[in-house]
Amino acid sequence: MNDFNYILPQNINEALNSISKGAVSLAGGTDILGMMKNNLMAPKNILNLKTIPELKGIVTTNDGLKIGALTKLSEIAEDKLIIQKFNILSQAAKSVASPQIRNVGTIGGNILQRPRCWYFRGEYNCLKKGGDYCYAEVGENKYHAIIGGDPCYIVHPSDVAVALLALDATLSIVSKKGSREVKIKDFFIRPEEDVTKENILTSDEIVTTINIPHLEKNTQSEFYKFSERGVWDFAVVSVGAVIQKVSGKIKAGKLTFGGVAPIPWMDKDLNKKLSGLSLDEKSITTFSKDVFKNAEPLEFNEYKVKLAQGLVIELLSRFV
Repeated sequence: MNDFNYILPQNINEALNSISKGAVSLAGGTDILGMMKNNLMAPKNILNLKTIPELKGIVTTNDGLKIGALTKLSEIAEDKLIIQKFNILSQAAKSVASPQIRNVGTIGGNILQRPRCWYFRGEYNCLKKGGDYCYAEVGENKYHAIIGGDPCYIVHPSDVAVALLALDATLSIVSKKGSREVKIKDFFIRPEEDVTKENILTSDEIVTTINIPHLEKNTQSEFYKFSERGVWDFAVVSVGAVIQKVSGKIKAGKLTFGGVAPIPWMDKDLNKKLSGLSLDEKSITTFSKDVFKNAEPLEFNEYKVKLAQGLVIELLSRFV
């Protein structure tokens, strides 16, 4: 690991001054340090955002919930209001890695983490590192994308992003040029748009808050994650659901998925079919057959289609 300068800003303006000069932002540090150890980056200046108080905390507003980007995952998992009103987010945060990592990792850092593909993290000059080839396409692709992957078959590693997509969250982003609000559904970038990036954030910008609107009356939310190990592991497939239920039927709903695509995934056509769905075993099972019916799995990951369908049955059954 190379030597670097460690910068401790006291406010947003100090941070923006440093980042505009090329400093790399540090949130919880659980990803950036791994990237440095894997020789994927060698920053000369690291900007520790944890020293900025206004980037932390959970606040109720007239519009919904405002969460500082540097709020720890453990705080989100344990917050009583989030558990009561936005349970999907609490469950997603609680599913991340181990208690030790959740006590360090932040919601902003979790959203912005880089892919965990072993070809990207390993000694391979893959597409994402400027090469000419995605090794996962014909290589060991058990954990890679089954949809939306071409030409790079990474899967997005964030659990909380799946929940925030289902909650229709908005990110507040600042730079020295000003501020902007971006819907999380518009934040992530597919490889076909730019294979070198996973999101629209520019090098001189900082995510400051995550904003979640109030849910409609009679709306519940759930998150379910399947991983091969109980802790420390990323999702093989995860599913988030926000369901508005009236008289045993879904009035409106949204399903989102992790572990299946280079971005947190949502199928608008599938979600339209949720409207009017009866919450009984037969109807839920029939609906699940439409989950990823248009997927294009690779040689070793076709099992993810059936797994996703099974997780949808499990998740929707919780709303019965």
